[in-house]
Amino acid sequence: MEDSSFVCRPSSVVFVTAPNTDVAQEIVHTVINERLAACGTILPGARSIYRWQGAVESADEIQVILKTTTENVTKLIARVTELHPYEVPEIIAIEISAGLPAYLAWIDFSTI
Repeated sequence: MEDSSFVCRPSSVVFVTAPNTDVAQEIVHTVINERLAACGTILPGARSIYRWQGAVESADEIQVILKTTTENVTKLIARVTELHPYEVPEIIAIEISAGLPAYLAWIDFSTI
């Protein structure tokens, strides 16, 4: 990896829920291969309770955490939406305000 002392692009974390591990892995592998994200963490065992079409629902889900540059967020959201089976998938981006400089540089270096 290149020198982490250079000024890197701002980074973001993107949260996505998926219905199962297969969908989560497909999303993560695709966006990593396309360099839209540097890393994806898959956390099984999430339980979501939500209101949908007027009723309170619940579902077991997989939480995915993607790390990317802030400038890639729009493209990443569009790509995850294409890959996702839900009509309205949870895709939420939060800009990272601070972090280990070498890690933030790695995110920058690993994405387009």
